[in-house]
Formats: sequence, structure tokens, C-alpha cells
Amino acid sequence: MRYLPKSPAERQEMLAAIGAKSIEELFETIPEKYRLRDALKLPGPFSEAEVIDYFKQRAAENSVGYTSFLGAGVYQHLRSVITDTILLRGEFLTSYTPYQAEISQGTLQAIFEFQTLMCQLTGQEVANASMYDGSTATTEAVLMAERLTGRNRVLVARSVHPEYREVLQTYAKNSGLHVEEIGYTKSGTLNVAAIKNALKDDVAAVVVQSPNFFGVLETLSGVVDAAHAAGALLVVAIAEGVSLGAVKPPGEADIVAMEAQSFGLPPSYGGPFAGVIASREKFVRQMPGRLAGQTTDTGGKRGFVLTLATREQHIRREKATSNICTNQALCALAATVHLMLLGKEGLREMAEQNLAKTQFALSELEKIPGVKRAFDGPFFNEFTLEFPRSVRIINGELLKEKIAGPLALGTAYPELTKHGLVCVTETTPRVEIERFAVAVKNILSKPL
Repeated sequence: MRYLPKSPAERQEMLAAIGAKSIEELFETIPEKYRLRDALKLPGPFSEAEVIDYFKQRAAENSVGYTSFLGAGVYQHLRSVITDTILLRGEFLTSYTPYQAEISQGTLQAIFEFQTLMCQLTGQEVANASMYDGSTATTEAVLMAERLTGRNRVLVARSVHPEYREVLQTYAKNSGLHVEEIGYTKSGTLNVAAIKNALKDDVAAVVVQSPNFFGVLETLSGVVDAAHAAGALLVVAIAEGVSLGAVKPPGEADIVAMEAQSFGLPPSYGGPFAGVIASREKFVRQMPGRLAGQTTDTGGKRGFVLTLATREQHIRREKATSNICTNQALCALAATVHLMLLGKEGLREMAEQNLAKTQFALSELEKIPGVKRAFDGPFFNEFTLEFPRSVRIINGELLKEKIAGPLALGTAYPELTKHGLVCVTETTPRVEIERFAVAVKNILSKPL
């Protein structure tokens, strides 16, 4: 981005154009206590060459040569340079909401293809043009269920991502929505018996994640039958989209909320990502965000338009489904390009590599005395281990070996102290898995 400095004369000209005599007058509506009076504590001033050198030095401070076994909703997967090449094209990178179909056909078609891919992956009939991320998509799916059922109570599995649940609680706090959490079993799966006992005629939705936060795959048949018998809807959250290359899509769900980060989006310190809501066509009027649709123009040629837009910018506020959702079109485009490059067989092969490497990692780690698997349910590319020592202490030692170890679960789950969530993807070399296992073994063999 270019920096265009303004001379004092130019600043005065700009102030005169808006009817202000000074900068002080321009900002007089800002209370004095909130105004910055001291200079920012920044180095410099620097010349252009010095600025470039400064940022090179800061970049050199980044961690390089580390192997990560962290997942928990953000995953490292292979990406093609083609994805970024297409994203950087000006017509995609600089475009805004495609309100004018006649000049936005490329963006609209990209969104339409994204929606199509999301329906194919999730086994649903319609999908929206994307949300902020998986956490907001899950919450918006719950609010969608609330509108569809006219009920205000929600049952959420504790095995759903803790941050997803926190976002839901934030939304629910002042909206009259009552959220109840349901525990998990010794196998790491949702306690279906507890769900059945809690289901009443005031429940709008049952929220389940699969693979869940512990990495365990859920069996949805019993949950969906119980939810529907009580008149509630089943919302299935998916944090790891690559799992759909090997796992049956949740076609029995009423609403699917998914994080699409695994499809062509790097971890990037936690964002930006792209959330997905997919559902039944009969529920489309209560779907948040917007949908691009296919049509024909006056000449009979194929074209694309915004078919449904239920945000307050488009319709009356009181009829809007959500006022704080957005269209992550550029991130959705990344997912679209990535999936089109992979194809069905490519996605399946990637998923199989995740499965194989994760199984190998588990077998290596279980050889270590005192380390054992916490849950025996089937898993995809993450699993929970119980360690004989604090996971935080182990991770501190692993960092010395340039290994980012498992996620310590004790903070989010007090009952799971000394438990860690290990993630392995196709990007993790076998030699690094072996090095990780040896490092853990050496750490645990040392006296406290």
C-alpha cells in the first residue's frame, strides 16, 4: 500500500473543504481523555531503506524449522501456489459485495461454485455464501434453528470446540437464548442418554461436533432421531473439513456449520477464515447471509445473481436474519480453487494420508511408558492422550527441540488436566513424528 504524505498546505485545504479551521476543531467531538497527546512509542523516523531493513530484522525473529502437533480447529494442510495466484488477481482481490450483477459475474460465479461444493461436501441442499468462521457459523446455525422452531433452549455437547461454545454464550447472553451443555462419555462421544433426558418441547436445537474437539467421530443417528422426536433440529459443527474426504457427510443433520480453513487457507495466526452454513432448502428463508443463484439473461445466456440476501442492508431490519454476518468471498474463493484443484480423489487421498499418519503417531506415542489414549472412540487426524505429567511442562521442554506440542486441555476442561490434544496432518513428515515421540519419551524419563 502506498503512503501519500500531505503537506501542511494540503491539510489546510482539506480542512477548509469540510468547514473545519483546525485538526482540533475536526476532533472536538472526541472527549479529551481519549485523545492521544504524546507521540507513539515507535522507532525512527526511518528512511525507506531503513524501514525495509527494520522489517527484515523483525521477519528474521519468526520461528523457523519448527514442527507443530497443534490442531484444535486450525489446521496446517498442503496448499497450491495456484490458489494465491488467483486470489491476487485484481478483479477478485479488490472487489466488494457483488450488488451489480452485470459487472460482478466472476465473483458471483465463484460464490455459486463455492456453495455447490459445500453442498456436495456436507450432503445438504443449500449453502450460503460464507460466514466469518466456524464459531460464528455454529452460533448463526443455532439462531436459525431458534427462528425455525420458535423455541429458545439449546443443548450443546461439551465436546464441541470450547471457543465455539464461548461465542454461542456471548450471543445468547442478552438474546433470551438458554444454552445447556451436555457431557461426554468415557469413549469421548456425546452422552446420548443425557441428551434424551434433557430434550423437552422447548428445545430448538441439539448441537454436536464431528470430529469433536477431542478428535473423536460422533455417531449421529441416535441423536437426530431423539432431536426430531422432540421437535428440535440437529446442528452439526465441523471444524476439520478435510475429514469429509473420508467420513460420511452429515446428511441427516438439519443444519451444518463448518469451518472451511482447511481448504486452501493458511493458519495465518488465526484468520481470516471462512465459515459455512448448509441446510435443507425448506429452511433457506431463515438462512443468514446471502446466496448466489444461477439464472439466464434476456438473451438466454447463463448468468449469476444474488438470489437471497437476508441481511439488514438488503431488507427491513426487523426481518433480517442476522446483522453481524458477512460474506468472506475471497476466503471462499480460496476454498473453491483449492477443492477444484484437489478434486474428489485428491481430497480423499489427503484424508487417507491424515488417517495413516495419525494412526502411526498414536502407535509411536503409546509405546512411551505412562502415556495412554484417553478416549477409545474412532478418530480422524486428532486424538487425546493422557500424560503422567503436566502437558504445559512437557510443551515447554518440547519447544527447546523446536516442536510445538499438543494442546493442553486442562484450561477448557478442568477434569482433563495432564491431557493433551495431538494433531497430525499430511504435512507432518514421518521422521518428525518419530522425533516427537523420542522427545516426549526423553522428557518423561527425566526426574521432576
